[in-house]
Amino acid sequence: MDLDVAQVRAFVRAADELHFGRAAGTLAISQQALSKRIARLESLLGVELFQRDGNGVRLTEAGQRFLPPARQTLTVADAAVAAAVGRHRPLRVDVWGHLYAPMRTLAHVAGQAGDLTLGHGRDLPSVTAALLHGDIDAAFGRVHPPLPSGLTHRLVRLEPVDAVLSTDHPLAAEPALRPDRLSDSVLWAPGRLDRLDFLHRFADRFEIRDTATSVNLGLAHFLAEVAQDPRGFSLLPADAPLPEIPGLRSVPLVDPTPLYAWSLLWRAGNGHPGLGDLTAVCATEAAQRRWLEYDPARDWLPEPPANRAVGKEQAIPTATA
Repeated sequence: MDLDVAQVRAFVRAADELHFGRAAGTLAISQQALSKRIARLESLLGVELFQRDGNGVRLTEAGQRFLPPARQTLTVADAAVAAAVGRHRPLRVDVWGHLYAPMRTLAHVAGQAGDLTLGHGRDLPSVTAALLHGDIDAAFGRVHPPLPSGLTHRLVRLEPVDAVLSTDHPLAAEPALRPDRLSDSVLWAPGRLDRLDFLHRFADRFEIRDTATSVNLGLAHFLAEVAQDPRGFSLLPADAPLPEIPGLRSVPLVDPTPLYAWSLLWRAGNGHPGLGDLTAVCATEAAQRRWLEYDPARDWLPEPPANRAVGKEQAIPTATA
């Protein structure tokens, strides 16, 4: 039995999207063409891969069994093409989490990691979809579960976070602050808090009851709104340069110090040689710059330390919610 790679690719995209129209769009073909490819594949295999009903499309048990090796088939096929033509395209890397400027960290390693092209993902879900589709090779930002299966990540940096607050705030003159002293303040977020995992977990852990939401029009606009609220504060990496905004002050957080975790994320089985170069450079820079220092008696991470394989590759569990 010989598999048609185009049919397998159509199946994997449809399995990722669970929507034939969207899957067809990612392949730049019509929905009818995608449906025909999947129907031919099902006929060849002698099983139904999708169940189609009034509630949409979902994988059958056979489809669930077929999906992991189907992904591996596409990875091997793409690697075979690259090997045959004797050259590799640049490594495609996206970043996300723009409020906390991931490029500041990635800039330390990008120049040493070979030929890269950089893009900007909107958020973690859009980046994971692009990785699974093969649209990008790797991504850099804060990783947190749940995530789709088939992805791997390496923790690159644990970055201390400061409180950024109005100079009219009652605690603005303090040389340093414990996070729990902010419990009566207003936590500002550049979007819905339930979609901003780090800020959401910080608010829960340190019992921040009052929050305010801003439209994300960039860091300067966001911090200008924080500066106008005498009870307001937000969080920013400690070495991030503050825009020149009157009425704004940055205060270190201690006992514990919150750490923002930056990770490199990629699809398991991606054979691009630049990926190995990038992960090696990240590990070297992390060791030289002491980016992975963590003391549970001094620092706070949103995820339990047991889930942080510091400096090691780690499989992401299958999403259940």
